Amino acid sequence: MTTLDPSRIGTDTLAALNRELATLSAQERVAWALQHLPGNHALSTSFGVQSAVSLHLLTQAIPDIPVILVDTGYLFPETYRYADQLVEQLGLNLRVHHPEIGIAWMEARFGKLWEAGSDGLQRYNQLRKVEPMQRALRELDVRSWHAGLRREQSRSRRDLPFLDIRDGRFKFHPIADWTDQDVSGYMLVNELPEHPLARQGYVSIGDVHTTQPLLPGMDAAQTRFFGLRRECGLHFDEPAASAA
Repeated sequence: MTTLDPSRIGTDTLAALNRELATLSAQERVAWALQHLPGNHALSTSFGVQSAVSLHLLTQAIPDIPVILVDTGYLFPETYRYADQLVEQLGLNLRVHHPEIGIAWMEARFGKLWEAGSDGLQRYNQLRKVEPMQRALRELDVRSWHAGLRREQSRSRRDLPFLDIRDGRFKFHPIADWTDQDVSGYMLVNELPEHPLARQGYVSIGDVHTTQPLLPGMDAAQTRFFGLRRECGLHFDEPAASAA
């Protein structure tokens, strides 16, 4: 068995690995990752609409894989209850990480950043999402980061690779090519519960103040961050905001 070293993987090799992974099923990709990618492995989740799929898929192969949740403090009550439900049903090894600055202190210092346009959202996301995730990856010494992102989720993810290298570690997306139908079918076959807010028209779920249901005439991207940005910076690089 050959363990890959991200520092020795060039662009051509990475492209060849992605072509190989495209020929495999999601379950086979996970098995491939366990054979070839270095530990420690970890899976990030938001406990969003479709999170149950990657949680089930990975824990079937690695029952005790650390599952990282960044708790911004502003998640929906339904999300916290959904997390509890999946932790119990799947026996998740949940690792919750919080921002270094508390809600009250952040709002006293900066105000309601999510109301301050794109720049305010950028700083908010850096403080409450990106920094805690980066810290979690360091503290758990993660060398292979798994995530349930899919190309069909947004325009910004349409070129999402199965395997990438980010900040000196592997980033792995075993269901990158799955459709919404694939996701629904997997959840049905494996009897996975859906997020309670899915029935209310939510297609992407984050914090209470920057998430809204999909309404007639809306694009899915408009349901998050008031349509000002689709990504929070956790999975795709955005300019970092200072915490000072």
